Amino acid sequence: MAYGSVRGQLTRRAALFGGGAAVGAYAGAKLSSKVPSLVATQSLQPKGAADTLNDASLLNETPVFRHITIQENPGDALIARLRIEMDEARAEGRPFNVGAARHSMGGHAIPENGHAVTFDNGLLETDVTTLSYRVHPGARWSQVISALDLQGMSPKVMQSNNDFGVAATFCVNAHGWPVPHGPMGATVKSFFLLRPDGELMRVSRDEFPEIFNLTMGGYGLTGAIIDMEVEMVVNKRLVPTFQNISSRDFAPFFIGAIEAGDVNMAYGRLNVDRDRFFEDALMITYREEGDQLALPAASGSEAMSDAAALVFRAQLMNETAKDIRWWFESSLGPRINAGDVTRNSLLNEPVVTLDDGDPTRTDILHEYFVPPVRFAEFVTACQEVIPSSYQEMLNITLRYVAADRESVLAYAPGPRIACVMLFSQEMTLRAEADHRRMTEALIERTLELGGTYYLPYRPHARADQFLRGYPRAEEFVAAKLELDPDRLFRNMFWDTYLEGLV
Repeated sequence: MAYGSVRGQLTRRAALFGGGAAVGAYAGAKLSSKVPSLVATQSLQPKGAADTLNDASLLNETPVFRHITIQENPGDALIARLRIEMDEARAEGRPFNVGAARHSMGGHAIPENGHAVTFDNGLLETDVTTLSYRVHPGARWSQVISALDLQGMSPKVMQSNNDFGVAATFCVNAHGWPVPHGPMGATVKSFFLLRPDGELMRVSRDEFPEIFNLTMGGYGLTGAIIDMEVEMVVNKRLVPTFQNISSRDFAPFFIGAIEAGDVNMAYGRLNVDRDRFFEDALMITYREEGDQLALPAASGSEAMSDAAALVFRAQLMNETAKDIRWWFESSLGPRINAGDVTRNSLLNEPVVTLDDGDPTRTDILHEYFVPPVRFAEFVTACQEVIPSSYQEMLNITLRYVAADRESVLAYAPGPRIACVMLFSQEMTLRAEADHRRMTEALIERTLELGGTYYLPYRPHARADQFLRGYPRAEEFVAAKLELDPDRLFRNMFWDTYLEGLV
């Protein structure tokens, strides 16, 4: 028996339904642009097309004219290859840029329709008398750790994972979790720069300091770094201390521990379970052990990382798993990770450890730099913005960054708590739009607290937010154009935020 009919007789409800359907069909044909479509569910998965480059976001598949990998040691051969590419790009009006591991998320090492160069060389030479090492710009931090570890040394500051390139770390001026240091750029003593005009120059705080400050955190827009001299420190055996505290009490505890002067490395975490979202904090500090003899070779966390990765990925859209993960980290972790570990082993962890391998989703990083005295307010802002968004948050790590008073595009003009967030995003137009809305809101709240956001991630900040967070941007552009009037060195970051300031 058909819906709405009795013994073949059409009821009033069925007639209205049928009539409405007829009218609706007619209206739909006439007003199809008013009807919601499936456009928002359109996939943003990369197609892997030829002659394209992408970055860690997997959302920037971009055509390039040419992509070459250079493995030559610093010297005449390396410089000659770069000059050939630069000259051809300039003659044809195409952009040029150099990258390494391409872990940014906003196309910072991608010159659209241009000449892209990838550095891949692990050359490293140490000088224990000056506590420094000379390194190829394309060396990965894993190679640096391996070479320094053999001599009982360690990078003074590096990114939190070991698969990034050394010069790339300098060009985004990344920080790590050794304390009480500022960004990695503070540990660079000098570098050789192949300028956009092809001239090779040595740059340091004494030689061309304005170019030094422009290149540090300059996103590869000032030229190609050929060779670097970077500070190192003695490797140490460390022991951890774990403290569970309220999130709103985290900043004074964290800053107090660092200012005490005996902490070598430190970081924090917040609970991301929605029932206790950002209410609970864990602070982990590492101090030197009394016995510093016979340090073992650097290793990673290996089996423990594999176990942690399983728990970590189980959090996706699973609040029970997030609660278990927090217990795993704040209660079980201090028991099984209480033993000593070397500084190099703590640093020797690849970012791929936590890769999810799901082709329909991508991991998106955020980072906000918050004045310690405003951290509790930042917690409140995040509680008001993140849970009500459609985004799936998996982690937040808290680190300390000392003031950077050198780089033109400085994100930490004073001491800051760096808040590194990881989200898992569906690779669709809808999810990208939702993520942009959430990011703009978080940036706005952070700016209101006197903080700022990190530039190597998704280009979701509005132009006015960028200028408020980086008030010397126009100064950066003017200096860049003086050094590179042809705008040879360009990338997607330049195209998005800096080209409009020319």
